[in-house]
Amino acid sequence: MHPRNKHAGRYDLEALARSVPELAALIRLNPDGEPTVDFADPAAVKTLNRALLKTFYGVERWDIPPGYLCPPVPGRADCIHHAADLLAGANAGVVPRGDSVRALDVGVGANCIYPIIGRAEYGWRFVGSDIDTAALAAAQKTLDANPALSSGVKLRLQTAPAILKGLLKPEERFDLTLCNPPFNASLDEARAGAERKWANLDRPGTGKNFGGQGGELWTPGGEAAFTRRLISESAEVGAQVFWFSTLLSKAANLPGVLKDLERAKPALTRVVEMEQGQKKSRLVAWTFLDEKRRAEWRSRRWAR
Repeated sequence: MHPRNKHAGRYDLEALARSVPELAALIRLNPDGEPTVDFADPAAVKTLNRALLKTFYGVERWDIPPGYLCPPVPGRADCIHHAADLLAGANAGVVPRGDSVRALDVGVGANCIYPIIGRAEYGWRFVGSDIDTAALAAAQKTLDANPALSSGVKLRLQTAPAILKGLLKPEERFDLTLCNPPFNASLDEARAGAERKWANLDRPGTGKNFGGQGGELWTPGGEAAFTRRLISESAEVGAQVFWFSTLLSKAANLPGVLKDLERAKPALTRVVEMEQGQKKSRLVAWTFLDEKRRAEWRSRRWAR
């Protein structure tokens, strides 16, 4: 994990239960006699997330509707910290902090996880976009219940059949974009992936999944096609964003994504490998700003 990630090591479930008492009833012992929660139980996972967000990020109230994606907090925190390092790499090794830094979370979801962590850790302002009105309504409830968040996070409905087109206003500038694209290429693929997870937990044949609406779980062509569209659309607003970035889950998709980036001709491309336990992923980032424009951007927006 990233060295600034607060979630390295095992969860201190007793401490987390002191923060959110409902968690105590969901703690059980694993075969080695160590406390854990049932990660196949959506209620347990959501309650654990609520405790993590309250304990580490000061979120007093957080909830998601049934069936929506409940993200792994440590992995999302890793992505935020590595994205911060991208900004630091263009700022003499210092992570720019505070309201002057503006980030766009493409597909913020009902969980609003990237803005929560980015706001708490670095004080960044966020715009969170989504095509799902119910997800945005749920995310807004979290913002309304947490004034420190609502002052720095705004939500935006993407109504165009696009990712970025029509989303950014002409005068807007973002220091960073983040995205966790739909992983699967079809609903059947999403269901098969869920069944594999259940099998790994010795729960085969349940017919359940691990949460997530259709748009959160799959898109035609999967994350590779989604990222291709994101790269293509990013070139049209390249002067408005310092670093574009997206999470890429499948290593097999990386060569194709790099070819897509080569065709788009960004000034810089970065691939950051990430690892949380047995899970490996990567943050792919690119910028269309040349060295001169990056220096001007830094001086105008990050200098103190």
